[in-house]
Amino acid sequence: MSDASKQLEGRIAIVTGGSRGIGKAIAHALSAAGARVVIASRKLETLSAVAQEISAATGNEVTPLECHAGKVESVTALYKTVMDTFGRVDILVNNAATNPIFGPALMCEEWAWDKIFEVNLKGAFFLCKAVSQDMLKRRAGCIVNLASTAGISPAAFLGVYSVSKAGVISMTKMLAREWGAAGVRVNAVAPGLIKTDFSKALWSNKAVYDTWVKDNPTGRIGTPEEVAAAVLFLCSDAAAYVNGEVIVVDGGGAL
Repeated sequence: MSDASKQLEGRIAIVTGGSRGIGKAIAHALSAAGARVVIASRKLETLSAVAQEISAATGNEVTPLECHAGKVESVTALYKTVMDTFGRVDILVNNAATNPIFGPALMCEEWAWDKIFEVNLKGAFFLCKAVSQDMLKRRAGCIVNLASTAGISPAAFLGVYSVSKAGVISMTKMLAREWGAAGVRVNAVAPGLIKTDFSKALWSNKAVYDTWVKDNPTGRIGTPEEVAAAVLFLCSDAAAYVNGEVIVVDGGGAL
């Protein structure tokens, strides 16, 4: 039986939004599997503490790098720093996301629309484009984009966020089609309601929580670690023939 803790040994991985919640869990899972992980977000101080925590737990190097996931110049600089430091990128996980509004779509103002799409879709695309320079040249690489079940079926009061995540799913399939023949796999993971600070406004609302649990076959909401497990699978050689797919992690809530 192979050692699962070594399945990503020596590989260089970038995880955006890696300072908390799902991103932190993904970074921990990749590091535990042997990858040298770069975690990125806007607050370097928080990132540094998380990097030390994960490194201490897994025994593998974790590098914190400041990056604004919604700014093209920032994600481009992130890619350049990783290349200058490690010489290649084997894995990219586009996890950073934002949603500053909760309510009917018509209440969305231009600033909120721009912020949601800059972080959730535009920045993710241009970071994919940046890492493709190395991946396509070496004819190897894996990209996982964090979508959402809201991108498959729009969620109540999360209209514009839902549209942005539908865009992430479409982008994933488009890049998978364009880059698959060059040895670069692009997939997505679509979580349902996961217990994180990001979604606290939902799961801390008793009415929303009770409705979700009642309609979910598992009778509960998910954990960041359960999402991370799906991402780890897609990044591993076990998923070598998986490309352009969207793995839903929601306990069967979409059934």
